Amino acid sequence: MEKFVIQGGCSLKGEVTISGAKNAVLPILAATVLAKDVCIIENVPEINDVGVSFRILSELGAKITPIRRNTIEIDTRHINSVSVPYELARLMRSSYYYMGSLLSRFGRSRVSMPGGCDFGTRPIDFHLRAFETLGANVALENGIVELTADHLVGAQIFFDTTSVGATINTMLAAVSAEGVTIIENAAKEPHIVDLANFMNSMGADIRGAGTDVIKIHGVQELHGTTYSIIPDQIEAGTFMVAAAATHGEVLIRNVIPKHLEAITSRLIKVGARVTEFDDAVLVQGPEVLEACTFKTMPHPGFPTDMQPQMTALLTMAQGTSRVTEGIFDHRFKYVDELRRMGANIQVSGRTATVVGVERLSGAPVHACDLRAGVAMMIAALMADGVSEIEDIHYIERGYDDIERKFSDLGANIRKVMVPGGMLENVG
Repeated sequence: MEKFVIQGGCSLKGEVTISGAKNAVLPILAATVLAKDVCIIENVPEINDVGVSFRILSELGAKITPIRRNTIEIDTRHINSVSVPYELARLMRSSYYYMGSLLSRFGRSRVSMPGGCDFGTRPIDFHLRAFETLGANVALENGIVELTADHLVGAQIFFDTTSVGATINTMLAAVSAEGVTIIENAAKEPHIVDLANFMNSMGADIRGAGTDVIKIHGVQELHGTTYSIIPDQIEAGTFMVAAAATHGEVLIRNVIPKHLEAITSRLIKVGARVTEFDDAVLVQGPEVLEACTFKTMPHPGFPTDMQPQMTALLTMAQGTSRVTEGIFDHRFKYVDELRRMGANIQVSGRTATVVGVERLSGAPVHACDLRAGVAMMIAALMADGVSEIEDIHYIERGYDDIERKFSDLGANIRKVMVPGGMLENVG
């Protein structure tokens, strides 16, 4: 295994280019199953979860061919399996998107219950209920979800609680259903829109993505396409927060500024200056960080995937901040790691009270999930002294070449082997 060793105390300065969005590319890769054709996907990030997706597609019978860096050809004409095995499904939660895409193409799918980061109960009841409403039979046995359907029929589906995963899976399943499917209280995240745009480029008829109501007119056949993944909103937000937290000045390229509005507004509240351009933002950190209060909410609210990074920043903000997690039950597991560095944080239920301290001290910590891991990196950059971050495989699940990107901004960071660990970390 490997770890990051970070010498804190520097201000990040320079430019960074954002990679393709993790949360968009994973459902889009699952959607290539629908094409029965060749798809070329551009701006694909080199992250571990994408590697797992390629292994799943290969296991199903697809042919994966790299064309150049970040551009992949996927040929799904000869898929001959509808089963995603446990050893792959357990590696990432988005493996459940193959339930919807395989059901849509073959009328059946067999997918093990998914894994991924553990920060609370995230049941797939909404997904299964939507499949049943479309006409599928659902069987759950020994941790395996088996779906079968003679044919799927469009229906009206209402989600009691907004669910990104269930919205995506319903879109994947309904695209070939007979008639019209209407999803009410649909998730509105940018990657929902990106998936709809990708599927429409394959010949689907999906309208309303990005609003509360999505209408899907079923089609008989989809075809191959060439498509470029949107920039990663969360990676961009991570570097925005890191720039502000270290009192730096960073130009963040290849972004869609509108996707970053909730993050931008909170950074302005803590004293940062944010200048927007057509496809870039410039973040200038303040001399003194100010406390703020926020709650994570579905898009267009403040994203839950940015909560740990922002909390790390607030550990050295002047005053008392309150952070409320509105999406997941247990997303404050990382707080104990920040306390090891000297942070003053108290958690009660879904709310963390953060009293700013004058300094953090470098310490050995670990990444307990993807976003918590990168929050540890931000805290390490803010701290005096050296921090060692273990379990960085979580970070590499979702960030493309993050060590180099931070280094190019002036961070003193290196990756080293953990004594007694494996020779390499294969994702």
